Amino acid sequence: MHCPFCKCEDTKVLDTRLLSEGKSTRRRRECLKCLKRFTTYEEYKFDFPVVVKKDGRREAFDREKLFRGIEKATQKLPVSASQLENIISNVEKQLREFSSNEVPSDFIGKVAMSHLKVLNPVAYVRFASVYKQFHSIDEFYRDLKNQKDLSENNFQQPKQLNN
Repeated sequence: MHCPFCKCEDTKVLDTRLLSEGKSTRRRRECLKCLKRFTTYEEYKFDFPVVVKKDGRREAFDREKLFRGIEKATQKLPVSASQLENIISNVEKQLREFSSNEVPSDFIGKVAMSHLKVLNPVAYVRFASVYKQFHSIDEFYRDLKNQKDLSENNFQQPKQLNN
C-alpha cells in the first residue's frame, strides 16, 4: 500500500477490524518513512450478471437504481432503512447465486416484489404498478384482486377470546 502523503511503499498495519458482517476490512496503517497514519478499507468485489432489459439492451446491475425504485414504493410507509437494505441484500444474494452471466430484468423485479409483498402490501402494489407496466385499469384491477384473494386465503382468523 502506497502512503497517500509521501508515496512510499513501506507501510505497516497498526490495527485491523472487520466491518459489515465480515464483508469488508478496515486497516489503520502507518508509513515507515514519514510516520503519518492513514486508514484503508478493503472489500471483495463481486461481478453480478449483466441485466438484460425487456427491449434487449444489456446493462450492469445497478444497486442504487433498485434501491431508488424500492424506496419510491415504500415512501411514506412504515418501512425502515434497514428493511430496505435487507431487500436489496436479498436480491443481490440471489443474483450471486444465479447460474448465468446474464439475468433478465424481470427476475430482479420478481425477487424484489416477492419481498415487498411480505413486507408491505401497499409497497408491493406501488412497485408492481411500475414494474408490470399495466396497459389498462382492468389489468391493474385483476392483479390487485388476485393479490387480495391470495392474502385472504392465507389469512388466519384470530381465536375467540373467552369472556
